[in-house]
Amino acid sequence: MLRRSLNDFLSLAIDEAALARLSWRDFGNGLSMSRLAREGQRELVLYRISAAAAADAFLKHEHLGGEFYLVLKGRIADETGEYEKGDMVFLDPHSVHTPRAVGETIVLVLWPGGVRIVD
Repeated sequence: MLRRSLNDFLSLAIDEAALARLSWRDFGNGLSMSRLAREGQRELVLYRISAAAAADAFLKHEHLGGEFYLVLKGRIADETGEYEKGDMVFLDPHSVHTPRAVGETIVLVLWPGGVRIVD
């Protein structure tokens, strides 16, 4: 796992009106996803997690080609630690985790090789 905070040299601001214009898939548990791009198994998505999201909103999953994410708002926690706005994280291929949001959170996620739900 690789982690780097961008807060030392980058200021992140979200255009809420532009965010609202995106097409969102609501999972019904406080978690919504907007697919920004997809080619084969590679996907670039935004996750929006409400402060009242179910603790198990994200299922335990494996990242076949790894996972890159940038926390744009709020915080994400998983078995590897807690990451806040401005943190950029890369999880190794075949890494497994069960993330959860801490408060209202928005995360930009890139899956280079797809995702598989783990029982």
